[in-house]
Amino acid sequence: MEALLIVDVQYDFLPGGALAVEEGDRIIPVINRLQDKFSFIVATQDWHPAKHGSFAASHKGKKPGDFIQLGNVEQVLWPVHCVQGTRGAEFHEDLDQRKWKKIVQKGTNPYVDSYSGFFDNDRRQNTGLAKFLRDNGVEEVFVTGLATDYCVRFTVLDAIKEGFEVTLIKDATKAVNLNPGDFDNAIKEMTKVGAEVVHSSSLL
Repeated sequence: MEALLIVDVQYDFLPGGALAVEEGDRIIPVINRLQDKFSFIVATQDWHPAKHGSFAASHKGKKPGDFIQLGNVEQVLWPVHCVQGTRGAEFHEDLDQRKWKKIVQKGTNPYVDSYSGFFDNDRRQNTGLAKFLRDNGVEEVFVTGLATDYCVRFTVLDAIKEGFEVTLIKDATKAVNLNPGDFDNAIKEMTKVGAEVVHSSSLL
């Protein structure tokens, strides 16, 4: 069975949000059209405690873009975003949630960040997503959402490691692009490990 996976389409990652992805809102109509083609849909949600270790504001003298060691992982520091219970952590109101089977929350441990929908960045904590998909007979996942070069990329890489067939829907994702070319480099990395990359028009 196939599943559509929607990664972190939350207000803080959209224009006007704390960690906005340029033109991130443009993928919402594409994702909504794609949802009509899938009977099994899961979304991930960045869900940070207020003093999360990935926030620059949690470290005196640090600013967004600086790097620290967080747990066993080198961590880029971000603006405060997707704090539990805030509007910034909510899914965009235009995103159709009616058919979703499950929302998987990630980034809840203040001592390690979690880009992937499957594991934290240190691979110590499992979100249960892989088991949920397998228990429901899912063998192939189609990935959409934000952002291509971070949470989408790590989710795709972990889905492949977990044995799923993975297709990235290219026009249903946007990148942060901290560095020029991050979107293209992320696409190359995902295809190198076995992900297929398609345009939504091939599915609609």
